[in-house]
Amino acid sequence: MASVGDVKESEWIDRIISEGAVPLLEPDNCSNGWATPPGDAFMVRGPEYFKTRVKVPAGDYLLKPLGFDWIKSSVKIGEILNDPNNRVRKVIDNEFPAADKPFVWAFNLQVPTKDNYSAIAYFTTTEPVVEDSLMDKFLKGDNAFRNSRLKLIANIVKGPWIVRKAVGEQAICVIGRALSCKYCTGENFIEVDIDIGSSMVASAIVHLAFGYISTLTVDLAFLIESQVESELPEKLLGAFRFSDLDPASARAIEPSSVVNCDDVQTSLPTRLWKSIGQGFSHILHSGPQEDGSSSGSQHAKLALDHKHNPTDIKNW
Repeated sequence: MASVGDVKESEWIDRIISEGAVPLLEPDNCSNGWATPPGDAFMVRGPEYFKTRVKVPAGDYLLKPLGFDWIKSSVKIGEILNDPNNRVRKVIDNEFPAADKPFVWAFNLQVPTKDNYSAIAYFTTTEPVVEDSLMDKFLKGDNAFRNSRLKLIANIVKGPWIVRKAVGEQAICVIGRALSCKYCTGENFIEVDIDIGSSMVASAIVHLAFGYISTLTVDLAFLIESQVESELPEKLLGAFRFSDLDPASARAIEPSSVVNCDDVQTSLPTRLWKSIGQGFSHILHSGPQEDGSSSGSQHAKLALDHKHNPTDIKNW
């Protein structure tokens, strides 16, 4: 039998999930929706990876799925959890007015299009972070540490040949080495704003994929990379699947004034991003990946304009 605490937790999580513009559906049937794919769909570094290079199915996530937002605005969308009117933050602030609020992770993928779309995945935990764990080190670490550790695994579950050719069946990268990331932290949250437009290579791939977004099913997983044996095996923070997203279903929101965030990575020079982009292209499209696979595409070499203009959004 569920305890009162379990029921209360279910209620506020269900509310956040239900208020999103895109519905939560089953992984095998989530057209124009989102879902939580099975953790074993992702391969991560196993307990003896540095000796054997063997990867293992990821298993359970460290965080619970909390919600998904598919939104657009006249400006780039960022620093969302700094805004007390953000829909996720409002529910938590109302349900937990005192201390001991659940901790929230938000991953905001800023899509480089003229309509400034963002796909935002929220995850949560009500358990305290274990002292000196890899997650604890990440939360307490500086931007250099975070940029060297935050990893993305992208699986193309379904999509046209041209997108599969550009991305490959699976792409793995340490995000902060390839893209500009802004980290905003608060008493009970961390938000990572990932500017896909900061890399010409990534921007080109996403521009290509966006044209087919209504026919794509993509799994995205986030984890903190294990770099020494004591940190193995790797564990996924969380993952989400979006399928056949309709651009018209994105919730339109109005911009507000920019909220300053103390824990921010400054933009890097364009020349450096070009260098990183070329390396990213090599990793994803010409050379072997962590799992030994490779893929190639001339689409990844397209150069597209990009700019940095993050802002937060109110009243959504």
